[in-house]
Amino acid sequence: MENVDYSHYKRIISDCFWDSKITVEDIDKIFYSEDMRAKKYLFEKILINSTDILTDFRLFKKNDLKVIMKEYKVPSFNFDYVFRRKNIAEVCLFDAPLLIDELKWTV
Repeated sequence: MENVDYSHYKRIISDCFWDSKITVEDIDKIFYSEDMRAKKYLFEKILINSTDILTDFRLFKKNDLKVIMKEYKVPSFNFDYVFRRKNIAEVCLFDAPLLIDELKWTV
């Protein structure tokens, strides 16, 4: 396992898993495992709840994150909120097009 600042994991637990019993070791195992189902679960928890979404997403392997983001379907519940967070992350991490009209520059 790589050198990781586990304070990030503790914040992820505080932000995203306040309703669950999950440990720093559990989070670390998910990030470094090949279990895409667990990674998708972690991704969604971070997407919806994290206070530092970009830092948290950078903890994923880049290819894994790209696949998860591409396959993720924004739920109809809280659609605008989740769509915006996902699009901002895609723009910042993968140079994807900005799809949020009110954030686009106009000339």
